Amino acid sequence: MMKPSTDAPAPTRYELHFQSLYHSGRALSFPCDAQGHVPLDTLSDKVRQNYLDALAAVGHAYAMPVVRQRNHG
Repeated sequence: MMKPSTDAPAPTRYELHFQSLYHSGRALSFPCDAQGHVPLDTLSDKVRQNYLDALAAVGHAYAMPVVRQRNHG
């Protein structure tokens, strides 16, 4: 039986989704595991900062994030 490679992160099947409180078509999503843990060390600097900004804006600009299955790749 082959073990998964530890060289590359496994593709995530989940995303942490932040829905805008004021703009129905606006949202941010970040890859995560089934428990909602976002692998910060795999994100680019810009995406990491967007994630941290979204967390800080929960209740002000974004609703509480929800974990959902990814629709794509």
